[in-house]
Formats: sequence, C-alpha cells, structure tokens
Amino acid sequence: MFVTDFRRDFYDVIQTERVLLFVASDVDALCACKILQALFQCDHVQYTLVPVSGWQELETSFLEHKDQFRYFLLINCGANVDLLDILQPEEDRIFFICDTHRPVNVVNVYNDTQIKLLIKQDDDLEVPAYDDIFRDDEDDEDEDEDEEEKSGHESDGSEPSGKRTRFEEDVIEQTMKRRQRREWEARRKEILFDYEQYEYHGTSSAMVMFDLAWVMSKDLNDMLWWAIVGLTDQWIQDKITQMKYVTDIGILQRHVSRHNHRNEDDENSLSIDCMRIAFEYDLRLALYQHWSLYDSLCNTCYTSARLRLWSVQGQKRLQELLADMGLPLKQVKQKFQAMDVSLKENLQEILEESANKFGMKDMRVQTFSIHFGFKNKFLASDVVFATTSLLENIEKDASGTDNFIRALDSLSRSNLAQLYQGLELAKKQLRAIHQTVASCICTNLVISQGPFLYCYLMEGTPDVKLFSKPASLGLLSKYLLQSFICSTKNKRCKLLPLVMAAPMSVEHGTVIVVGIPPETESSDKKNFFGRAFEKAAESTSSRTLHNHFDMSVIELKVEDRGKFLDALISLLS
Repeated sequence: MFVTDFRRDFYDVIQTERVLLFVASDVDALCACKILQALFQCDHVQYTLVPVSGWQELETSFLEHKDQFRYFLLINCGANVDLLDILQPEEDRIFFICDTHRPVNVVNVYNDTQIKLLIKQDDDLEVPAYDDIFRDDEDDEDEDEDEEEKSGHESDGSEPSGKRTRFEEDVIEQTMKRRQRREWEARRKEILFDYEQYEYHGTSSAMVMFDLAWVMSKDLNDMLWWAIVGLTDQWIQDKITQMKYVTDIGILQRHVSRHNHRNEDDENSLSIDCMRIAFEYDLRLALYQHWSLYDSLCNTCYTSARLRLWSVQGQKRLQELLADMGLPLKQVKQKFQAMDVSLKENLQEILEESANKFGMKDMRVQTFSIHFGFKNKFLASDVVFATTSLLENIEKDASGTDNFIRALDSLSRSNLAQLYQGLELAKKQLRAIHQTVASCICTNLVISQGPFLYCYLMEGTPDVKLFSKPASLGLLSKYLLQSFICSTKNKRCKLLPLVMAAPMSVEHGTVIVVGIPPETESSDKKNFFGRAFEKAAESTSSRTLHNHFDMSVIELKVEDRGKFLDALISLLS
C-alpha cells in the first residue's frame, strides 16, 4: 500500500526499532541512503546497511538476516516485482520500499499489511483498479458449490419436470458465470499487459527522503546537496524526461534559496570553510572544471556526437568552433583552472553563442554547484560521474561492497580525496566511451535489425571489461545511439531503439545485454525492452539471468545470443 504520511507511518514506526537497509548500487540510492543515515544519526536509530546489486544478492542477504529484523527498508529496488513472492517472508515482517522503478507491482500496491510504499502519489502511476485485477474467493467458491450441485443432479435420473426446469436455469446461470469469469480474466490480462508493458522511472529516491527530512524540520544543506545529486544522476543516466528534470530542479531551487541566502550580506556571511550551494545555468560539458576544455569538448556525449568528432571532418569542425570563440589551442588544452582569467570570465556566453552556429542549441543546462570554502567547487554532474565510476571501478580487485563503501564515502564533504579519485576514474571512463563509440561507428558495428539497432562489442575490444557493468554500458549505449543518429542519413534508423551487448564473464561464457528507447525529442523515456527480453528468452528457452533491478538489463549465454536476437526481432516486428 502507498504510505500517505511518511513521518507518522514510516519514520515514527522505525525510530525505536532496529532496521535493515537494502540499498541498490546506483548514485540516487546512495544519496537517499546518505540522507537516511544522517536522520538516523540525529535520532539514534539502529540500522544495518547491506548493499545489493541484483535480485540474487537481495534474496541471499534477506535469508541471512531475516531472523534478526522485523523492519526492512529497500532503496531503489523491490517496487516493480511481487516482493513477498520472491522473498517468502514471515507474516509479521514489514517492508518499506522507496524505489524509482515503475510500474509498481499491483500486489505491492494492494497489500495493506506487509508492504509499505514510500512513493510520491503525484507521480503518474496509473495503477489499475483493485476489482479489475483481483476477484474475491467467494465468487470461486460459489461456482465450485454450483458445480457439485450440478453433478449431484446429473446422477439422479428421475426428476420431476419442475426440478428439471430449475436445474436447466442453474446450468444456464453457471455457464453465464463461467463466461463472465473468462471475459474478466481476458480483460485482466489485457489491463496488466498495458500497465506492465513499459518500464520507466519516477521521482528520485533522494528527493523523496529529503522531503521527509524537510517535513520533520531536520533538513540540512548536506541533505539538500545529496537530493540534487540524486536527481542529476537520473538525468545523466537518461531515466527521466527533460520536463521532469526541470520541474524537480525548480522544487530544489526553492530549498537552495532557503538554505543558502545568508551569504548575501556581509553581516551574516559564512565562514571560509563552510559549504554553500548555488543554482547555475552552466555548460553541458562533462567535468570541464576539473579537466581541460579541449578534453571535455571531445569526451562529452552532446558535443562529440553533434560535431561528429570520430571523423577528420569532425576534428576540423572542433578547430573551427574554437577559432570562432577566439580561444587559443594552448589555453584550451591546459587545465581549466590554469586558463587565463580573462578567457574564463565570459566563457559560457561565448561558447553558447559559437555552439549555436554549429547546431548545438542546448549548450547550457540548469544545475547546481557546491563550494567548500574557496578552493573546491563541484557541479552536481561532476559528483555523479565520480561516484558512478567508483561504484563500477574495475581497476583494483575490490569487491562490489568495497566499491559501494568508497562511492558512499565520496559523497561526504569530509572525504574529498575519494571524490577526486572518482573524478580521475570518470575521465578514464569518458575517454574509453568516446574511443569505443568512434570505433563502433567507423567500423560499422551498429546494424539495423529491423525493429531496432544492434551493436555487439567483441571480446578483445579495448576497455571491454569496463562495459561489463550496467551503468557504464548504459552510458555507452546512450552515447552511441546519439552519435549514430548524428552520423546516419537514414531517417528511419533515427527513430529506432538500440540493443547493445558486451562480454560479461569469459569463464561463464556470458554477455550483458541492455536495451534503450529511441532518442527523440518527445521521448517519454519509457522502455519496452524489459518485457520483450523476458518473452524472447521464454520462447527460445535461452539461458538468461534477469538479475538486475532494471528489467532492460539481462545476462545471456554467448551460445544463445543468435536465437535470442532472432526471437526479439520477430517479437518486435
């Protein structure tokens, strides 16, 4: 069931209890977790934190801890499946679910006792009515009783004609009931198919948790920053529409004004080492303040795709853009912080004006920045890239839990060294994505399969290990689709979604497959690949593992790739 009063029905309930947190491995979930940890610290709430990267981990962790806890909180996992069916818990166990995955499973919505959904009701949920999905058992029992009566009548051959007529009426009534039930079941199937067909995302979990802190008057500037990073993560990972992003930015902007207005006059100015958040209308360039402007232009999806930087012609266009801006190469190729102050002063306006001439009309974007004293300034997108890279770090032989803890630490302002380490990893990741996209387009690896585009990264491709992780492969797919659209002259291909596969584990002989929706301006970011993957795997008996919380990411045996693809093509044609 949906919780209407988060404070009364959630926080007050767990405040005096021990609670187990299951947190998914994405930046939004980490930010929501940080906000909750701060609240729990305020009120001395005892909790245990368990990071989970998929359904298997969630099940094993639950089995391990189920006897020690009565209350469980799941962040960014659990809403889009029948959780009680998967975990099979005792009847007195209570699950609070704060999850952005949609659609919410109908059993979770209508379970009043064990499932409590911490989900904003103003999201466009469109949950089917109870009567359309569930029938009371009494109806079935009546039908069974009628069946027994009918068989009793049939065994008795000599009946008066009056009884015979009544019996015939019963048969007709019974037949009608059965027909109604069949019609209801067919309608139910249709309603559920329409409801569950597309996967999409709702309001950021970090924003939901910040809202709770605000209602309880316990919101701090740190919590507000985590809510901003959670929302920015959704936008960077392409999980929400531009409209939703701008609306939520507006909500957060009011909180930013409320928390950060003191430094406007000298009397109340903050001390040097304080943090302050500011609304920015900043450049859409990845990590440019911690990189060189040249590298950022080359490795940002938006500019690289539109300038077509994988070609010689594209490199010429980049030189023309820099010349139009009047920026010497020596300046743009050195660290941004070392550039001449005179060049940096009007850089945003100059770059926006020049980019317009090259067809890049959305060169600036609404976002927020954070200052720690005078030295450290980060944009929300910088933190998202850094934290994602730490979460999916493949350089050290660290476990998923170690990466999770490092990523969580990087969000604390007391651990800036970890954040800077994440920024360096993010630069490597963005370079690897840019190079992989360039090689895929130059070697024509993106193939039109009819209803969708398809690309497979071969084993042995540089940096292929990096793309065995879902968020990295998702970013690569988004980047590749945008670049392909800018490079192809085929109008039909520009409207197609993309399925991308990369080697996952050489020992187990598996590949990871991700599907992303078409890249159109009016796109509602709804993804139909989750259900399509399930159906294709079912119809061909392909050995797949649907372990990720995002339904549109699956693992597949290399040998089954061909038949799985054929089934997907015929299913979507």
